[in-house]
Amino acid sequence: MLSRTHLYQEIHQQPDVLTKLLATERDNIQRLADEIRARRITNVFIAARGTSDNAGRYAQYLFGATNQLPVGLATPSLYSIYHRPPKFQDALVIGISQSGKSPDMVSVVATAHQQGAATLAITNFPDSPLGQSADYIIPLHAGQEQSVAATKTYTTQLLALALLSASLARDAGMLGVLENIPAQMKQTLAMSEDIARAAERYRYMRVCVVIGRGFNYATAFETALKIKELTYVLAEPYSSADFLHGPVALVEEAFPALVIAPSGALQNEMRAFIHTLQERGAEVIAISDAAEILQRARIALALPVTLPEWASPLVSIVAGQLFAMHLAQVRDYDVDHPRGLRKVTETR
Repeated sequence: MLSRTHLYQEIHQQPDVLTKLLATERDNIQRLADEIRARRITNVFIAARGTSDNAGRYAQYLFGATNQLPVGLATPSLYSIYHRPPKFQDALVIGISQSGKSPDMVSVVATAHQQGAATLAITNFPDSPLGQSADYIIPLHAGQEQSVAATKTYTTQLLALALLSASLARDAGMLGVLENIPAQMKQTLAMSEDIARAAERYRYMRVCVVIGRGFNYATAFETALKIKELTYVLAEPYSSADFLHGPVALVEEAFPALVIAPSGALQNEMRAFIHTLQERGAEVIAISDAAEILQRARIALALPVTLPEWASPLVSIVAGQLFAMHLAQVRDYDVDHPRGLRKVTETR
């Protein structure tokens, strides 16, 4: 039964895991934020791979919008293979990794530490090589994640980054929003049956695109990754803007497009984007809380909660996780052991 799989259980553990992170790390993160602020950082670099790299994409929008900090995604091979690391100056360098073991992630953070930059590890294993190489650590407290496809470690990474951003900004309103996320995530998990019925329609799907923009650009990438990992569908992520610059030529009659569009500043643009897709014959699956978005979709997956746009990736990804899981189930794949993958991937 699907409910007995590690993946199903870990997806449904997320509200409790986030509650634990809030209770355990909020004061620690505030202390770290105070120390980091005193170092007068002017930019952020993030070293990550895979799912954790998608958390870094979220951080690009979050720290940029909230803290006015430019965020770059590091190029680890410059450190671990070419041995030509860039110079960090007035930077906060964050390594994000579930296991904290990958040598290329560790090399970025260790080099930044040697150069005198502020370094932070966000990991499920604080005693890992990544944790040992950093000045500061935010443990995820997610518990063991046994399914190969990461779920609860991704949402705890998002929450850790959001707590850090809010603490750096001294924004009590943001912190209040984050306190309510676990309860709102529980409501989002109630979408599971509706999503399971929708997934049946796409049993034989071979290719699709996953579209998001702004804060949910990361959600598009992470949802596409889960679909690829679990169902072996060629799911390509794009921002709505990038998709119109060429890839829109892919669209033909009944072409599947999963559009992640919670309400917010991009709502009007995403509505117009869906109209463009439909003019070209695409079949739109929409994940949104906005009625005007859902009304335009062939398949409407209605988020049961409305959040500030910056916080919406914490719940919109749950719908993406559920879609990938149920699609794998109807295709009769082992959701805990995708072919050719291991839980911990160590690259250099």
